[in-house]
Amino acid sequence: MLYLTMIAQSAKQRTAERGAGLAEYALLLALIAVLCIGALGALQVGIDGTLRGVAGSL
Repeated sequence: MLYLTMIAQSAKQRTAERGAGLAEYALLLALIAVLCIGALGALQVGIDGTLRGVAGSL
């Protein structure tokens, strides 16, 4: 009986660790998305000027 209890507790711990890992990946993904949006916002003027130059030359 004790052996089955230990196996059940071990399974619960692995599930909890896996859930924490997924939450950390989700936070990292959200941070990367925010950084990309911020970088595009900061470069917006330069990108706009370049695209207008290319469109004007066509």
